[in-house]
Parts: sequence; C-alpha cells; structure tokens
Amino acid sequence: MDTIGTGNAANDLAARFGAVREQTLTLSAPLEIEDFVPQVVEFVSPTKWHLAHTTWFFEELILAKFVEDYDKFNEHFSFLFNSYYNSVGIRTLRSERGALSRPTVKEVYAYRKYVDDAMQKLLAGIPAYANPLEIEGLITLGINHEQQHQELLLTDLKYTLGQNVLDPVYDPSWDREDLAAFGKGEFVKVDAGVYDIGYEGEGFCFDNELARHKVYLDDFSISDRLVTNAEFAAFIDAGGYDDFRLWHSEGWDWVRANDLAAPLFWEKHAGGWSHFTLQGRQELAPNAPVSHISFFEASAYAEMAGMRLPTEFEWEAAQSKFEWGQRWEWTASAYLPYPGFTKPAGAVGEYNGKFMVNQMTLRGESIATPEGHSRPTYRNFFHPQMRWQFFGLRLAK
Repeated sequence: MDTIGTGNAANDLAARFGAVREQTLTLSAPLEIEDFVPQVVEFVSPTKWHLAHTTWFFEELILAKFVEDYDKFNEHFSFLFNSYYNSVGIRTLRSERGALSRPTVKEVYAYRKYVDDAMQKLLAGIPAYANPLEIEGLITLGINHEQQHQELLLTDLKYTLGQNVLDPVYDPSWDREDLAAFGKGEFVKVDAGVYDIGYEGEGFCFDNELARHKVYLDDFSISDRLVTNAEFAAFIDAGGYDDFRLWHSEGWDWVRANDLAAPLFWEKHAGGWSHFTLQGRQELAPNAPVSHISFFEASAYAEMAGMRLPTEFEWEAAQSKFEWGQRWEWTASAYLPYPGFTKPAGAVGEYNGKFMVNQMTLRGESIATPEGHSRPTYRNFFHPQMRWQFFGLRLAK
C-alpha cells in the first residue's frame, strides 16, 4: 500500500480532493441565485453556507495550521462559517445563517477557489512536511466532511423548496426518490451468536465507528425490504396517527403538538397521495420506500405491524443478507459511544463524541449519499423527531 510520502498516494489524495470539491459545485449548478440564501428553519442551512463552511474546514483546520504565513481569504469568515467547533472560536448563531446577504454567492465561490488553489499547492508538497500522515488524515476527514454536507445541501434545499407553494423543481432529472424498494418483502433469519461490531481496516472511518467489539445477539429475523409508501399509507388509513397506544409518550405529544397525519412532504388529494420531490411535486410511487419519517413514526408503524425496529447491532450483523442504500434506516438503538471509544484531541474531537446523547442511530445510506461515502459500520444519528433527511425503516422480529 502507498503511504502519503510517495507520489502515487499524494496524487490520489489530490485527485479525490479535487473531485469532491467539484461535485459540490455540480450539485449547486441547477440553482438560481435566490436559492442559495434562504433558511426557513434553524436546522436547515442555506446552500451558500454549505459552500462556505466546507471551505472553512480546509482553511481553518489544515491550511492555517500547517502552511507557514498562510494568508486567510477573509479573517471574518472564521466567525461566519464555523459550525459547532468551540475549540476554534466563537461563531454566528445557527439560526442566523440565512440572514447573511454578504458575503455574496460570487464571493463564496471566489473563497472556494482561493482555498482550493492553496490546498492543491499543499497537497503537492505533503511529502516534504515533517508530519505528512497527520495532514493526510485531516484532508481525508475534510473530504468525508464535505461529502456529508453534499447530502445536507440536497436535503436542506429540498426542505426549503418544499415550503414554497410553487413546488419549485431543483433538477428534473433527479428521479431517485420513486425507485421501487429493493427486496421481496421476505424475512431473513439470523442465528443467535456473538458478532463483531464496528470498523476494522486500513481505510477511512469516523471515530464513532471505533472501537470494534463483540456483541451477543439472540435469534431474530429482519425484512429484506424497506417499508413502502403503500404500506405506510395503509398505516395512515388504519388510524395510525390517531392511536396513542402505538406511540412513545414523547412521540404522541409531538404528533399532537404539530397536528401531524402523514410523512413530511406528503399531500392528500382525491386520487390518493402526492409528495414533494427534488423534481417538484409527484404522485406517490406505491412501491418506493417510505421517506421523511421520524423515529417516532417508524416506531409507531412497527408497533402497529406487531414487530419492531432492529437494533443497530442487529442491522450490522445482518446487512450482508439484504440490499440497502435507498434510505437511512432508523434503528432502536440510542446513539452512544462504543466500549473503548476515545475522542481525539482538538477540534476533531468535537466531530462526533459530544453529540452522543438524546439521539437515535440510523444505518445504511440514502439516495442523496455521495458515491463511496457509505460502509456497513457507518453510524448516522439524529434527534427522534427529525425527518427532513431521507429516513425510512426496516422491520425486525
């Protein structure tokens, strides 16, 4: 295997960096200039902010740290585009990201080019540094960080466009949402035993996938197919949103407080259901996996079905027995550290560890996840009421 000290590895890293940075621009290309700025709710960030924040990551955590006498593009950007890294410094409030009419989108694109040029120069000279492996590790983390924001860019944008009564179209060719669910709807048996959980290998993983450990699992069965739109519509028709017995107490309070009766983006009409997509409003495809549901909704559906959500450990132990990748899949597992988990020092240590409370784990990937950014050990996590991502569910028993 090449090390970063060799030309091949350095060239490969530079190519991956360039490709990921270019992909973010490709995702932004269909937008009108007005689409880059709005922030309709606190948990959704504007596209302009995503473009700048991913650039800030490389400038603040790599260039400013390793390049002697590095001249920042704009000193104020460290405040404007920091997300949650307290060790780096103070930052603009998350709820005010959409209030930034300046810097302009044009200036943010110039910021990206400025940092990309500096990064490519750094990449060309990595072998000469005293700590090339540390630099390589941070750049690799930055690449994966940007891929996470590519998915957020799409889902945040969908939420923003979805609040518009005009049902704007992001990209008429983005037809992934209504593809039929993988699998036959059969249950796969998994024998009781001790299973290895967590990442092991020489490639990249996030720190929350470490450390690999053993977990005992009882016999269980898991569906080879995600729950579909038609199945979830039957849950609605059967009064699923009206029966408190199906819901966690907090989930039932959430349903009533928000007057909910269907997944996010669904709309009832005389002929059935439609939903807002990145292609605009479409008729709901009955055989596609249900999407944009919270943990509370997923759990209530499983309760009505007389089954349950798999734990994240069951999912990982069984994942080779079914095809996955269309939706992030809610599990019954709270997002907690694995035994032996340790947080890295500095800003990198803030990436995952401090969020390990009051959130639920999801496994798999979604149709918005960038190619090459998924692993069977990948642990996504969100608060149980959240549903603006491509969230779905798979049943277990």
